[in-house]
Amino acid sequence: MLTEKEKMLQGLAHQPYENELTTLRQANRERLFDYNYVLRPSQKAEKQALLQQILGKADETTKINSPFHCDYGRFIEVGKHFYANANCIILDNGGVTIGDNVMFGPNVSLYTVNHPLDPSLRAEGWETAKPIVIGNNVWVCGSIVILGGVTIGDNVVIAAGSVVTKDIPANSLAMGNPCRVVRAITEQDRLDYQARYFDDSLS
Repeated sequence: MLTEKEKMLQGLAHQPYENELTTLRQANRERLFDYNYVLRPSQKAEKQALLQQILGKADETTKINSPFHCDYGRFIEVGKHFYANANCIILDNGGVTIGDNVMFGPNVSLYTVNHPLDPSLRAEGWETAKPIVIGNNVWVCGSIVILGGVTIGDNVVIAAGSVVTKDIPANSLAMGNPCRVVRAITEQDRLDYQARYFDDSLS
């Protein structure tokens, strides 16, 4: 018979307030409190060590500005050079996998969890969760929501204020609510940026 945690990670309806899941969330809240409100910004080594305890996979290149909030932490895996600005929220019930060289602007929220539309089932506490996968070299701008079940390909840029409800293919600029692909990102974008912003000595 599956435990409630196993059901959650398999995308099945589960009861999140049973003992095991409740205990995991409470332990994570304690670590997050220390990370966000006890350790000072100058205590970089201590904050980095604690962050690596919070997340399921991280390393010394992982940077997340406080305040940061997540449900479990252990179901979040990030690649090298992951950066998240302040007020990042990750409800990682369904698992979150993030590639290398990914940047989050401020107020980015990832919601893997969902609740029933039926009010009686919702009142009984049932929920489900779907994973979120983000590829390499992705820039998620500020104030963005990404919903469970979404996969974002490599080299994608999501414009500020977007709500991502469907997969975004690699090498795309996407924006809007709901988020949609506007165009491909190409070599011309690099050339245009250099022409507009680089000093002549750098071009």
